[in-house]
Amino acid sequence: MIRRRQLLILFAIVVVAFLIIVWMRRGGGEEQEVTPTVAVHVDSIRRATLRHTVTAYGTVQPSPALNGKPAGGAVITPFVDGVVSEVDAVEGTRVREGTVLVRLDSRMAQAELERARSAADVAEQAFQRQEVLVKSNGTSQKAYLEAKAARDAARADLADAETGLAYVNITAPLSGTVLRMDAKVGQHVDAATQLAEVVDLNRLVVTTGVAAREIGGVAVGQRVLLGVGDSVPEGTVRIVGKDIDPADGTYRVQVSVPQGSGFRPGQFTEVHIVAGEHANVLVVPEESVITRPGEGTWIVVVEGDKAVHHPVTVGLRDRGLAEVSGEGVTEGMRVVTQEAYGLPNDTNVRVVGG
Repeated sequence: MIRRRQLLILFAIVVVAFLIIVWMRRGGGEEQEVTPTVAVHVDSIRRATLRHTVTAYGTVQPSPALNGKPAGGAVITPFVDGVVSEVDAVEGTRVREGTVLVRLDSRMAQAELERARSAADVAEQAFQRQEVLVKSNGTSQKAYLEAKAARDAARADLADAETGLAYVNITAPLSGTVLRMDAKVGQHVDAATQLAEVVDLNRLVVTTGVAAREIGGVAVGQRVLLGVGDSVPEGTVRIVGKDIDPADGTYRVQVSVPQGSGFRPGQFTEVHIVAGEHANVLVVPEESVITRPGEGTWIVVVEGDKAVHHPVTVGLRDRGLAEVSGEGVTEGMRVVTQEAYGLPNDTNVRVVGG
């Protein structure tokens, strides 16, 4: 019985030894190094035009008078007191310079004109009598001069009355569109009453404020993109202010609005001043650019099945793209996007999306 148990133990030892030998021959005794493969998304290095823009926000307004040109809009007020008798234009009406917009009751002005005309006739006759008499020494020099002064004053009163009658017809001071008509028949008005507004919609500007830290890159004549999107109207910088607004720390900048752009006075819009432009440069998505303090800046390029770090210099950044340049960086290379930040150099990769 004892002999049989010893044989079983010996058999078990032999089996275990055999298994150990087999395991060791298969390398089980050595640590196996496993090289991981990382799935990555890529994009291509390509060429594009990038711009450095100064962005601000402004309001569309009629063009002010500049370089000898009159203003592009006017608020209409009466020159004389009166009562509105007719309104000859409505909002949206296109008018020419001199078109009558509003008429005031002319009866008082007409009566004043008749009185002034009568007084002028009397003064003229009196002066003519004195003029005849002074030649024959039939009157004094004083009487002659008093008659002349009275005649001149009466003429001035007549001119004022004629002007007053002309002012009852309130006309457009420029050609344009009636944007606002506030006059109403029967309304009593004076020189402070705003009756209407006329604007030439082909002569508009955007007035905005540019932060002091960015004003150094803004100059008269630069291109300006008005609004948001790939296809927006383009204007130019007309005026760059010299004084800072202490309320918000900005400088006043005025931008022209192109004709036919569809903008209207009072409209709010974004303003993108093109302060710099680099054409036909190599670009990558901004997320592809990795910068670490003390280590530099690089992009990760897929070469074969490896991720390879390429040091780069970054230029302009615009609309999610970054300008890059560096040794060995060429158009068409596949650059890692989403996974670039934590990807070590020389990592095995597998492209899963572009």
